[in-house]
Amino acid sequence: MTEGTTTAAAESGDTLTRLEQEGEIAADYLEGLLDIADLDGDIDMDVEADRASVSIVSESARDLQKLVGRDGEVLEALQELTRLAVHRETGDRSRLMLDIGGFRAKKREELTALGAQASADVKASGEALKLDPMTPFERKVVHDAVAAAGLRSESEGEEPQRFVVVLPA
Repeated sequence: MTEGTTTAAAESGDTLTRLEQEGEIAADYLEGLLDIADLDGDIDMDVEADRASVSIVSESARDLQKLVGRDGEVLEALQELTRLAVHRETGDRSRLMLDIGGFRAKKREELTALGAQASADVKASGEALKLDPMTPFERKVVHDAVAAAGLRSESEGEEPQRFVVVLPA
């Protein structure tokens, strides 16, 4: 191996170790939260797309719905609190993703379909299409789906009314 290859492998290993540490810190924080709220749930940790991913799963999805909230509002807040807990421990900004009861995974599927449909509509009409306001997570998923369809998209507007515009080729 050359020195550059060795350095890249070491950095990759360091990144994985750092992301695993973020996941462990987040899991500890969330387990404490579940205990305080007297809710049952198991914590799953993973590393996906260069970010720590933590999921809370349970046999009783009804209990976890309280942690998701209407349209994922509570989930978004818990994700930010968990990121702050990781930041407090590590000193580094975290891009950790939190899913509760499969809510975010289901939302990702729906948004991927929305992005694909919007791309098809733009290809057919040749005109730009503005979508409804979305969270940063939702916009990212739609941008990825539009790119996979071979088109470009941009985010416009100011939070919380920021939205995706799908552009013709």
